[in-house]
This record gives sequence, structure tokens and C-alpha cells, in this order.
Amino acid sequence: MDFDLTEEQKMIQDTIRKFADEEIAPVAAENDKKGEFPREIFEKLAGLGFMGTPIPEEYGGAGFDYISHAIVSEEIGRVDSSMRGTYSVQVSLVELPILKYASEEQKKKYLPKLTSGEWIGCFGLTEPDAGSDPASMVTTAKEDGDFYVLNGQKTWITNAGIADLAIVYAKTDPDAGAKGITAFFVERGFEGFSTSDLHDKLGLRASNTGEIVLEDCRVPKENVLGEVNKGFKVALGTLDFGRYTVAAGCVGSAQGCIDISKEHAKQRIQFGKPIASFQLVQQMIADMVVECEAGRLLVYRAGHFKNKGVPNTRETSIAKYFCSEMVNRVAYKAIQIHGGYGFSGEYPVERFYRDARINTLYEGTSQIQQLIIGAFELGIRAFT
Repeated sequence: MDFDLTEEQKMIQDTIRKFADEEIAPVAAENDKKGEFPREIFEKLAGLGFMGTPIPEEYGGAGFDYISHAIVSEEIGRVDSSMRGTYSVQVSLVELPILKYASEEQKKKYLPKLTSGEWIGCFGLTEPDAGSDPASMVTTAKEDGDFYVLNGQKTWITNAGIADLAIVYAKTDPDAGAKGITAFFVERGFEGFSTSDLHDKLGLRASNTGEIVLEDCRVPKENVLGEVNKGFKVALGTLDFGRYTVAAGCVGSAQGCIDISKEHAKQRIQFGKPIASFQLVQQMIADMVVECEAGRLLVYRAGHFKNKGVPNTRETSIAKYFCSEMVNRVAYKAIQIHGGYGFSGEYPVERFYRDARINTLYEGTSQIQQLIIGAFELGIRAFT
């Protein structure tokens, strides 16, 4: 593995960093307070090719490698986790599973609309009683001529309220558990499809989160993603994509905390000198930097495996587990360095601290990641 970024990767990093600093960062706090999704920023990112980073150019994407994909997620996360969440869902949870599992006709139909930003996508797996155990979902899909009729509810779905396309998972064989799940493309205009927004979240307030309700929703049979009753495989593969950009976004958020804390420590005067000169403050900064760098290397290692096209579930879970826990520790120290100011919404570390918490919960909790890693190491699955 080469630890040096290529010239192309450096150019991508410089471009997205400049955009993040000039376009996303200045409005992040205001969007968070209002709970508003900045559609105009999303469209600008898409216009620069950043809503189709690893998708081949023939489908409207940028054709980036997976390290570049992580860099984009990291730089967006460095200033705003809400927008990073939207990016992660659009690219990792919607576009990449289409690229991997969809038919050629489906790829040509949906990918150009998604990569261009014309359409927004969402990933409909979680249900009120089916989170870490998606095989227990109760949403059903019954054959009816040339259609499947879907009934059920999905919750905590990022982009649900603004999505034009949802990849929805349902039981086509309710008695078969995980072996009876099928993935479907469900468009907003389909009869029986509706959404409602969820509010009062701890963090990611500028990222739309909602519920999907399916009431006798008629979905054409050609809208099956992959094979009938093989949807669980699609879901697991999709989560590998999503966990990667979550991990990269955590690295970015940690870096943002470090940058802000360093600046504050140099400016804040106590006992007649900058607090940056205090040994315990330097210790906190050092710990933050070491953890962030370790997380970045774990993300890039997973990206290296993805670029090679070899299995990487283990490496991706390790990166997601470490980075999601790491960013919470780093954000905690950032608040500590800021003292009472860190408790105020006037300082960005307060938002970073709130936003960090979700990373240990979605795309598989930290405990689920531990069980995945443990199964690889011991050869024994703790759950089926």
C-alpha cells in the first residue's frame, strides 16, 4: 500500500476542501439551527461531480477510486456531518448497490439521475422493530400480476422526505427469514408511497430523516434490484459501502475538532499565557491527533482493499467501529479544551459533539461491528 496520495487524489482533496470551506462551512451552523437541508449545496456538489464519485463515467459518475471517495467524505465531514450523511447515503447506499447489483437497464435509468443530483435517493431497510436484526422486518411484498404490492413502514431513513427514489427491502417469503427478503426500486410517484419527517434529533439536524409508509404500494416487477429473495445479500453489500463513508466522515469530523481546538488553544489566554502552552492541553491535542491519524489509516486500508476488488467486510467493519468511537472521544476532548465555550452553540464544537453520537448507531452499531469482527477472528457467528 502506497501511503502517498496520487496527484489526482491531491487535486480532488484540494477541490473538495476549498468547496467545503467556502460553501458548506459558512452556512452549516445556521442550517443546523433551522433544521433545513441545503438543496442548493447538494446540487452544487453534484455539479462538480461529487455526487457520483466512484461511479463510472458512462453512468454519469466521476470514476474516482475508493481512496478518493473517502477523501470526499472526509472533507465534507470536516465541516458538516449533516451534508456528509446525505453524501454517504446518495453515493454509498443508493448508487453503489445499483452499480453492483442492478441490471444494465436499471443502471442506465437511475444512475445518471442520481449522479447529476437531479434525483435524491434513500435506503429503506430499518423498521420500528427491525434495526440491528433486519431479517425480522415485517414489510411484505406480494405478487399481483406484473406488480408486487408492498405494505409496511421504514423508519430513521436518511433523505426519506426529500428522496425521489427509495431502495426498499421487503419480505417476498415471510416464512424464510433472511432468505425471503427482496430489494425494490420504489419511486416517489408510485401510488401508496408516502413519507413523513422526523424532528428533534440530537444531531444531524440539517440532514433530512424520516419514515417511509407503504400502503398497497404497487411496484413493477422490473423494479426488483438483484434477485427475488436475495435482497439480504444486497443489503449486506450495501452496508459495506455505507460503513466506509461513515468511517471516512468520522475522520473528517475528528480533524475538524482538532483544527478548531488548536486555533482556540492558541488564542485563549489563562494565567497570562495561551492554554496551548499547558501540558495537559497539549496531551489532549496529541491524543486527538493520534486517534484521528489511526482512523484515517484504517479507512485508507479498507479503501485499498476496495480498489483491489477483494473482500473487505472485515477491514470496513474495523474502520467503522474504530472511527465512530474515536470521533466521540475526540469531540469530547474538543469540548474540554474549549471549556464553557464548548457548551455554547456559538462555537462549532458543540455541533460536532452532537453530530458525532449517531456514528456509533447507524450503519450497524458499534456492538454489531464487534460481532462481525469477532466472527471473522473466531470463525463463530454470534448471531445468524
